[in-house]
Amino acid sequence: MKEATMSSLPPAAAAQIQQVIQAALAEDVGPGDVTSRTTLPADLWYNGRFLAKAPGVIAGLEVVAGVFAIVDEAICLMPLVQDGDWVERGAIIATVQGPARGLLTGERTALNFLQRMSGIATLTRRFVVAVDGTKAVILDTRKTAPGLRAIDKWAVRLGGGQNHRYGLYDMVLIKDNHIAAVGSITEAVARATAVHLPIEVEVKNLAELDEALSLNVDRIMLDNMSLAEMRVAVERVNGRCPLEASGNVSLKTVAAIAATGVDYISSGALTHSVMALDISLDLD
Repeated sequence: MKEATMSSLPPAAAAQIQQVIQAALAEDVGPGDVTSRTTLPADLWYNGRFLAKAPGVIAGLEVVAGVFAIVDEAICLMPLVQDGDWVERGAIIATVQGPARGLLTGERTALNFLQRMSGIATLTRRFVVAVDGTKAVILDTRKTAPGLRAIDKWAVRLGGGQNHRYGLYDMVLIKDNHIAAVGSITEAVARATAVHLPIEVEVKNLAELDEALSLNVDRIMLDNMSLAEMRVAVERVNGRCPLEASGNVSLKTVAAIAATGVDYISSGALTHSVMALDISLDLD
C-alpha cells in the first residue's frame, strides 16, 4: 500500500495529512464497499475526469492522489492543473483511470477533500486579491474543522494566505481571559516569557496597546477595533511591532482594514464557514 506524497509540505505535516486520509477512508469504507464489490466485475475499468462546475482555486489534488493510492494502487490520476491554480467553470482538473471498484470506493472521500480544500483556497484568494496594493498579509485562525486542521491550513496557503499559529503549543497568544486571570498584560507577558516562544498580545483599546508596546512582544493583535482606532494604532506604533487586525473580518470589510496600514489580518471565515467548490468526478 502506497502513502500520499505531499511534496510541498514538511514531513511532519505530510504524515499528519496521511493519517487524516486513512481516517476518512476508514470512516466511509469500513470493512469494504459492499455495493461496488457486489455489483461491479472485478476486471471492469473506468476512465473519468474531475470537472470544475464553478470558477475557483484548485487545492487538494495531492490528497486525491493519496486517497486513490490507498484504495487501489492501480488507479492512475493525471492532474491537468496544479494545486493553487485558478480555473474557470467547465475546466477539466484531472483525468483518472483504473479499476471501477476502486474508483467508486474512493470517489466520495476524494471529492470531499478536493471540494473543501478548493473552497477554502478560493475564498482565501478572494481575500488576498481584496487587499492587493497594501502590505497586509491574510492569516487563518484555529477555527478549522476538528481533525482537519492540517488540511484546512494547507488549503489557505494554496490560496495565497499564510498560517497563524498551528495550535496552542507553537505560539503564545495572550487574550482577554488570560489578562483578567493574572491582573494585567504586563504580568501575563512576564509569565509567558518562560516558554521561549513568540508572544502575541490581544488588545481592545489604545491604553492596552501602549502597555503591550512597552513590553517588546513579537506581535500585537487589535481586537475588534474600529477603523479609526486601527489607524491611530498604526501611527502610534510606527513600525515598532507588527500589528494584526482581528474580529468580524469579511470580504466586505477587509480592504478597508488593510488600508489602515496593519501588517496582518486574520479571519476565521476562511475555514469555519467556507462553501465547498462545486467539482464533480464524471466516469465513463
